Amino acid sequence: MTKESHLLIERVQTGVRMEKRILKVLKGLAEYHDMSLGDLLEGIVLHAFDGKTPFSAESLKRIRDLKKFYALDLDSSASHRLTEIKAMPAGKNVAAKKRA
Repeated sequence: MTKESHLLIERVQTGVRMEKRILKVLKGLAEYHDMSLGDLLEGIVLHAFDGKTPFSAESLKRIRDLKKFYALDLDSSASHRLTEIKAMPAGKNVAAKKRA
């Protein structure tokens, strides 16, 4: 199959939950490459399924910069160890943010 070949696919909307700083870095990287977040994620997953790295040296540098900017201190060693903070009842989050 040539690189120019187009593949017809069907996309579905999904409601995936993700750590917010990771999402910010992904959105920043997608914007940098002028592509949608969905297209970026599809590319990452297809490369991972083939056991290949999805990122060039230039993209990895951009990711490092974005991680610093968004204070993302997680790396692959955090995988499968993330525990979500339980959401506080409505109203308490607002008050807590105002005190901060």
